[in-house]
Amino acid sequence: MNTTPSSTTTPSTTTPPAGTTDPAEGSADAVTEETTAKGSATDSAKDSLAKDSATDSPAKDPAAKDTTATPSDAADPGSAPDDLAGQADDVDDAEDLEPDPFEEARHGVGAGAAAVVSAALGVVALTGAWTGRVAAERETLIGQIQTSGGGSAAQQISEIYGDAWHTTALVNGVFAVLALLVGVFVLVRPAFGTPSERPQPTWVRAVALAGVALGVLGVLISAGMYFDLFVALPTAGAPAGG
Repeated sequence: MNTTPSSTTTPSTTTPPAGTTDPAEGSADAVTEETTAKGSATDSAKDSLAKDSATDSPAKDPAAKDTTATPSDAADPGSAPDDLAGQADDVDDAEDLEPDPFEEARHGVGAGAAAVVSAALGVVALTGAWTGRVAAERETLIGQIQTSGGGSAAQQISEIYGDAWHTTALVNGVFAVLALLVGVFVLVRPAFGTPSERPQPTWVRAVALAGVALGVLGVLISAGMYFDLFVALPTAGAPAGG
């Protein structure tokens, strides 16, 4: 007699309860956590070693010390630009106060030339110039023309000789006055305008004084000639009786 089993057992897939964890997944998570922990520990150890080496390196290695440190006797670097600027200002002020050598040379050359001109004019005033001779000859010619038609002896003396004499004295006097003015200008020039720290050269003052002296002497001589103080004009003598 055949017996039929009353029920068939079918394998079914069971879902693990909610509170349980798959053993394989748990093992993977554990491995990951362990690896992370080891990495963190390794990084911490490296950081600690780096800090220790950074702290100990200056003491262990003297050559690793900062060589850019400012020496104790050095000036404050922050005040160095100010000091340099102040020194530059002092140099600029000193250059402004110092006289320009080229300017001084120009003034010296001009004063020397004027002094020489003054002395030369004084010499011309005493010895006479060709302009004076030409003017005197002109007056002589005019006097001859005026007295050619007849005239007294006194008139002829005055027109031909006297006017030429006075013209020469006048021209020499003009040169003497110019010599006097130029010499005085050279001597009093340092008292006017921008004062100079350097005194006027001695030879310039000496030549200017010589020009002033010659000018004064020429003025006096020319005045005496013009007014017939030294030598009077000749006079016409009385005609001899027969």
